[in-house]
Amino acid sequence: VDNPPVRRVAIFGGTHGNELSGVVLVKHWQENGAEIQRTGVEVKPFLTNPRAVEKCTRYIDCDLNRVFDPDNLGRTVVEDIPYEVRRAQEINHIFGPKGSDDAYDLIFDLHNTTSNMGGTLILENSRDDFTIQMFHYIKNALAPECCPVLLIEHPSLKYATTRSVAKHPVGKYEK
Repeated sequence: VDNPPVRRVAIFGGTHGNELSGVVLVKHWQENGAEIQRTGVEVKPFLTNPRAVEKCTRYIDCDLNRVFDPDNLGRTVVEDIPYEVRRAQEINHIFGPKGSDDAYDLIFDLHNTTSNMGGTLILENSRDDFTIQMFHYIKNALAPECCPVLLIEHPSLKYATTRSVAKHPVGKYEK
């Protein structure tokens, strides 16, 4: 399959405000992005849920990582709309729109976990040849360290994660 080159990449941290590894990395790269920049590729570090980060809590009104569905992204903005739904609409406007040719090519969404799963990559689509090849490259680059890949694909589910805005969504969980 001949895919167009990846030109726009976003690195998300703080989708859950109490998961601080991604927050620390994003803030570092916002101040000094030289180590993530590559010729011919725009790389944008982005703090996804700044209010939750400020309070060091998972979320303010609802889980940001569950509201990127068509209903929430299409909701009319009213005063009592949950903060994370409004934030999802903003993120979709900046990095999407979701499902469009204009969407960012790749979003890396950095998370922490309390599970003993080490560094784990999350794949949402087993037919995404680009992401599968990228994961293969990452796993080989990290060898002999273990880097499991978790497939969270289900035929009747459309994922509503922050990273699902991109053409190639990638989750990264770290213990």
